[in-house]
Amino acid sequence: MGSEQIHQERNTLGIEFGSTRIKACLVGEAGQTLATGSSPWESELRDGVWTYSLGAVRQGLVSTYADLAASVQELHGVELRAVGAIGVSAMMHGYLALDSAGELLTPFRTWRNTTTTQAAGLLTEEFGQNIPLRWSVAHYYQAILDAESHVPRVHTLTTLAGYVHHLLTGTHILGIGDASGMFPIDPVTGDYDAELLQRFSQMTAGDETGRTLPKLLPPVASAGAQAGFLTPEGAQLLDPTGTLEPGIMFCPPEGDAGTGMVATNAVRARTGNVSVGTSTFAMLVLEDSLRSTRSEIDIVATPDAKLVAMVHCNNGASELGAWAGLFGEFLATLGHQADPDEVFQAMLGGALEADASQNGLLAYNLLAAEPLIGVDRGRPMILRTPETPLTLAGFARAQLLSVFAALSVGMRVLTEEGVSVDRFFAHGGLLRTGGVAQHALAAALGTPVAVTKDATEGGAWGIATLAAYSRAVATGTATDRSLPDWLDEDVFAGSAPETVAPTEAAISDYATFLDQWVTGLAVERAAGEALA
Repeated sequence: MGSEQIHQERNTLGIEFGSTRIKACLVGEAGQTLATGSSPWESELRDGVWTYSLGAVRQGLVSTYADLAASVQELHGVELRAVGAIGVSAMMHGYLALDSAGELLTPFRTWRNTTTTQAAGLLTEEFGQNIPLRWSVAHYYQAILDAESHVPRVHTLTTLAGYVHHLLTGTHILGIGDASGMFPIDPVTGDYDAELLQRFSQMTAGDETGRTLPKLLPPVASAGAQAGFLTPEGAQLLDPTGTLEPGIMFCPPEGDAGTGMVATNAVRARTGNVSVGTSTFAMLVLEDSLRSTRSEIDIVATPDAKLVAMVHCNNGASELGAWAGLFGEFLATLGHQADPDEVFQAMLGGALEADASQNGLLAYNLLAAEPLIGVDRGRPMILRTPETPLTLAGFARAQLLSVFAALSVGMRVLTEEGVSVDRFFAHGGLLRTGGVAQHALAAALGTPVAVTKDATEGGAWGIATLAAYSRAVATGTATDRSLPDWLDEDVFAGSAPETVAPTEAAISDYATFLDQWVTGLAVERAAGEALA
């Protein structure tokens, strides 16, 4: 059945640039995953800036597609010559400034950089809306304030997804969800907020900036739109073998927040999703605006322009993954080779069995700064009181619970704002650990957490699904159906997510852990100062 769909192009391709892995996912017309491909990559701390080189972007794109094409050949016995539609997704935010020839003017500054405190503060005060440190407009305004020499030569600002989309289609455009991490969106117009653009113009009237911000920002497109076609040059870049044919339609490029919402079918009001990866974030689709401006909460948008409250944490499961790697290395020295998933299972298997007596063992997963909790420099740490026994279960418990600690702090803020959600959907590779991470997340949120069958495919599956929606709109099979309706009726109608509801004891235990974890942040901050 899969090979027939591939021959008849009844499939879509999603490509996502995550923090540590680039992934491609070929999805069938019923939403099933037909094949995947991936390649690893890592950000670099270069001259104090977290970045990825654009050479690594191109190389990773080629390697990932080649891995997917090989998987299609192996699983289905066919060459991947064409697909029904393609979508590109990537980490949101950051700063990609290009000149008129499309060349990068300064190294790509990713979401992880927190050097924009002055700009973000001034913008938040002027706009009356929280502008996080990692947003593109904060980076751009900071460059203006610092009188960086490249500013007058900026011709285009974009995101990583927008950049890759342009490489493949020649079209500068962004999906509205990704655009909402560059500059605030007006949900009524489905475009950048015109009043705030005017305020930004007034703020920078005396500066040498070259083109105005409205001309720098990419045009915005909502879910279902056509956003260009694969050019011959793009096809050659993606598949140097020349097998892939040009002319394939693209959906608007989206950020990982938007594709996570789609992957978990959490695009209606009062639905929420959590993404667990290198960073961790929760998205709640709002019924109304927040009562006040809160520095802990971003306001972004769904791919179809509904307002979303976002709790974003710069740190996620990376430190946990590093420890799993260490244990895997230890096994290798003893002559035992283990799959990474097996190591995670062995490490985390007893984590939920360790009781509150282990609360004297704290772990901090902070590799980078975490503005949400007032940490300027990330320093991974383990703290233990002398009377607390050091066991594998207790150690794994502390590491696992720390993954969701900063997120839980942010969720407390949303509760104070009167925002509620009926159920969270979660996605991310950590959820492969036999339900252990799902149980811990449910306890941290104090809410049932559901995981769908394709949750571990994450954003690559989500952007492939958005590509399918654009194709359905273009072919008339989704006429007059909103994205939420189409997802309910055509994609998730037969799905049966696995839901975990936390017990009162688990919620209470996590709250105790979190209180001690927050108290221990004083040590974390001191470590940042001591090891600057």
